[in-house]
Amino acid sequence: MATTHHQRAPGGGRPPGPPVRVPFPVVDEVARHCAQDAEPSTVHIEIHLPGRVDEERLRSAFAAALARHPRALMRERPRGPLARRYEWELTEAPDTDPVSFPPCAPGALGRARAGALDRAPALTASPPLRLDVVREPDREGCVLLFTVHHTALDGPACLRLAATAAEIYSDSPAPPSPAPARPDAAPLPRQARTQALARPAQVASGSPGSAPVPGNAMLLAELPVPRRESGAPYTVNDQLMVATALTVADWNRAQGAPGADRRPLRITMPVDDRTRGPEMPIGNGTRLVEVGFAAAELTPGTDVAALLRTTAERTRALKAQPRPQLGHGAGLLTVPLLPVAARAALTRGLRVAAGPWTSTTLLSNIGRIPYPLDFGDAGRATAVWFSAPARMPRGLTFTTASTGGRLHLALRWSRTLLGESDGARLLDLFTRHLAATSSEAV
Repeated sequence: MATTHHQRAPGGGRPPGPPVRVPFPVVDEVARHCAQDAEPSTVHIEIHLPGRVDEERLRSAFAAALARHPRALMRERPRGPLARRYEWELTEAPDTDPVSFPPCAPGALGRARAGALDRAPALTASPPLRLDVVREPDREGCVLLFTVHHTALDGPACLRLAATAAEIYSDSPAPPSPAPARPDAAPLPRQARTQALARPAQVASGSPGSAPVPGNAMLLAELPVPRRESGAPYTVNDQLMVATALTVADWNRAQGAPGADRRPLRITMPVDDRTRGPEMPIGNGTRLVEVGFAAAELTPGTDVAALLRTTAERTRALKAQPRPQLGHGAGLLTVPLLPVAARAALTRGLRVAAGPWTSTTLLSNIGRIPYPLDFGDAGRATAVWFSAPARMPRGLTFTTASTGGRLHLALRWSRTLLGESDGARLLDLFTRHLAATSSEAV
């Protein structure tokens, strides 16, 4: 049976008292309502190191990192059939060791990646994540591969845990990380507001095969960061947004999707206002906004320079607007007037009904990794990949991060929507359109 733990005292112990219970925030509850085994809601993170870590030192460092961020030590508390809330129960220590060292063998990284997409960590054991340290006989160094249950944590929160573990492992505290800059509030451009009322285009189906296997597939790539002129009115994030919109528009036209030249695109963009320092709140801390594109803006031969400027206006205004994490409607779904089971059924039904109005795709740009991720004698991270869940009806996500002046892109898709060859074609389109946003091209 699970042991009972108490609130942590300032000196590190726990005073006598009841177990620490934390009601699920809105984001966690909605994710928990919609959880399904066919398409696990996992965040996958890969940190590539040039050397190999020592097993015991890493286990010790990660355990210490969890102790420094006790909000990550959580598990879902059992509840009765009439319970009106999901609750996290904070634990004093991990229920199970989240760190594993699979055998060093050919194909180990591919198997670990597949496991990150196919098997979510249990919510009933603390912490709701796992870390596989992957080594292959023909590959130098190692890969720290995290699998995170997105009901509990997001990618930036897990990266903060990894950064703390690196500082402890190498015994070299990292310099302070600046808080993300938030632009001044600005009204939303008129076109973006009106397009939000129209039914958006969805990603057209590809060739998933005659009997597609449920779940997600993924393709990783390393690309040059697109150049910008000094003082350009747009950011790399805007360049990525334009490349994503043009990629999906081209794909839909090539697939002969109905309404491909009439329906607008809406791209979900997570915005993270949290500090990146050791005091960073752990959990699901991003808010979601939607960037709209009219179909006429994404035609062949579009003026990419003008589209970059327009997109920059939209993203800057959306980032500055105060907004609940999932919008105003999600909060109503989580008011504890009805038992959790009834609210879950209602939420799932509304999700199915709203499927045709779901955004076209998601672009999650982590940006430049704000930590050195220095693991001492194992070296600093040479590449960091993330991938966000790609559940239907959206079915396709683009996730990017940059390390050492290189852009690390993960395309992740639902196998019921796209096949392996489709992912390669989408990558080719994205690579071409991203290059077209570079200062040498616009």
